[in-house]
Amino acid sequence: MGEVVEPVLVMEYVRVWTPGGIDLLRDVSWTVRLGEHWALLGPNGAGKSTLLFLAGAVRHPSAGAVTLLGGRFGRASLPALRRRVGVVDPSLHLLEWLTVEDVVLTGATGTIRPLWDRYGPFERTRARELLALLGCADLAERQVATCSQGERQRVRIARALMPAPPLLLLDEPATGLDLPAREALLAALAALTAAQPSLATVLVSHHLEELPPSTTHALLLRGGEVVAQGPALATLTDAMLSACFGLDVTVGREQGRWTARAAPGWGTRSRPSCGVRRRRLA
Repeated sequence: MGEVVEPVLVMEYVRVWTPGGIDLLRDVSWTVRLGEHWALLGPNGAGKSTLLFLAGAVRHPSAGAVTLLGGRFGRASLPALRRRVGVVDPSLHLLEWLTVEDVVLTGATGTIRPLWDRYGPFERTRARELLALLGCADLAERQVATCSQGERQRVRIARALMPAPPLLLLDEPATGLDLPAREALLAALAALTAAQPSLATVLVSHHLEELPPSTTHALLLRGGEVVAQGPALATLTDAMLSACFGLDVTVGREQGRWTARAAPGWGTRSRPSCGVRRRRLA
């Protein structure tokens, strides 16, 4: 029998609904283990952001159980759990007058502005090492204002890694990036997973082309429900992606990278609904 790898995140029959009774997530069960790299895919309104809020200990479920890093929601402190999860959010505001190294240092304290008395030689060395790992060593002393969007995304990743989290959540990290910037980002993620083999990651995207070759697993959401989940090769298939996005999809894979194309003429046909369900009230 193979070794059982420790889970970092376990969701059991999780449901989330709004005060008006609209289901955002419905009966989601999901386990993420150390060293796994998950892609979280689905159309707009599928529930990806809500699922990420749960994974990052931002909110409680309406029903079901969530255990994050050994702490069960309702028994453990959510703020304490949040501090142990790395989150890469493209909307995170970076103070443009800071140097890149200074921004990365703020990840050690979880603040936007630096707390200078909290950063010593260890933190500064770690910040430089993370920037080098992500291909940004030459940016350390530059002001953030001079960095491109792609460079800022890699800086955000370095910042999120400062406290050495066992779980890293990436919310559409390639959004708005041009092709060279996207490829630099994916190369940085590949280098990261090679350097930190026990790190678990969850990457949210709408596009298969934005998934790094290190992706090991995938979860597909539609209308708040799981369409499929499991090893990437068994999940990112024509049939599963077609069911998830509600159109005929052809999936390709070359050198570890995925592509997805809609069937010819699909855009001239009626588009299926992908709205959320209303919760059944007893």
